[in-house]
Amino acid sequence: MAGINKNAAQIRANVVSNKRVGQYHQLIINIGDLAQTCRPGNFAAISVGGENSRMVLRRAFAISRVSANSPSGGTMELIVAPHGQGSKWLCAQGEGAILDIVVPLGTAFGIPTEPVQVLLVGGGYGSAPLFGLAEVLNAKGCRVDMLLGASTASKIYAPMEGKRAVNSLRIYTEDGSMGQTGRVTEPIAGLIQDLNIAVIYSCGPMAMLSAIDEIARGTDVVHQCAVEESMACGIGICMTCVLPVADADGNISMLRSCIDGPVMDGSFVQWDKVGKAL
Repeated sequence: MAGINKNAAQIRANVVSNKRVGQYHQLIINIGDLAQTCRPGNFAAISVGGENSRMVLRRAFAISRVSANSPSGGTMELIVAPHGQGSKWLCAQGEGAILDIVVPLGTAFGIPTEPVQVLLVGGGYGSAPLFGLAEVLNAKGCRVDMLLGASTASKIYAPMEGKRAVNSLRIYTEDGSMGQTGRVTEPIAGLIQDLNIAVIYSCGPMAMLSAIDEIARGTDVVHQCAVEESMACGIGICMTCVLPVADADGNISMLRSCIDGPVMDGSFVQWDKVGKAL
């Protein structure tokens, strides 16, 4: 806990580019030397709406990947869905816009010290951080396989990029408009056995993360998941992002997703109690 957010800083960052990718926006933001301290799983908290906005709370966005040696200096990539008022404002910021950002925040994915078989599972645009993670795992010599899923084809983010980053990629859509028809969790049990999976990394809707954890329980597979909870402050003050999580002795505490997460050991999250009073 003492080391969480030790590298974070509040900066005014320049938008290098803003491109529409399907239903989403890919923002490249110059964060200078902070790019060297960002790790897969970290997030950024961004002030939205402009100086006169009533949106006083920052919005949290997962970092897709970083580049410490880009032509414009250290940059980070965000994949943003223009759903709410804050994200719509961010998606409207063009090249040269200045953003008030706190980065890097939260816990990162744990990286194996030795090459192992890993499975990446992403739901919708929540899969974006997995592409940067795949690059890190590849550099460690891991075999990396990926599953991407969504309700329909338009919500699958960058399938061709995913295919280039991993050993194998399977896509599942619930309406059958891309890849195989069904839920992204359906092949996981078989892949654990067939590929001798040691670690599952997952990003996406909470229901998907819960389903993956149920599949992984009773196996030797470690499930590292990036939880999706609303983070109003991003630095552990407001307590809006708490989740019921057990410790090694089975004692349950309400932990803050922004400080104790967003990356957590899925086996400790009390999925059946999420959103309920303890």
